[in-house]
Amino acid sequence: MASDEPWVGIPEVAAHLHVSKDTVYRWVDTQGLPAHRVGRLFRFRLSHIDAWVQNRGGDIPAPRSPRTSDRSSADGASNG
Repeated sequence: MASDEPWVGIPEVAAHLHVSKDTVYRWVDTQGLPAHRVGRLFRFRLSHIDAWVQNRGGDIPAPRSPRTSDRSSADGASNG
């Protein structure tokens, strides 16, 4: 049962999903990634994370890359 499953933190979830820690924080805030707050910390059960991904049809939101917008604005500046 899930009660035997250990609680994990942001770094473990990020590694499990192959995304950055910032992406995990963003998904908690904006996409409903299941998390429990313990004081200032977030704790997760990986089985809940896996269920969240499956309920989304196996499609997790693509992480935003701030460099992409920086790169396109830099390219535009060099073309002008």
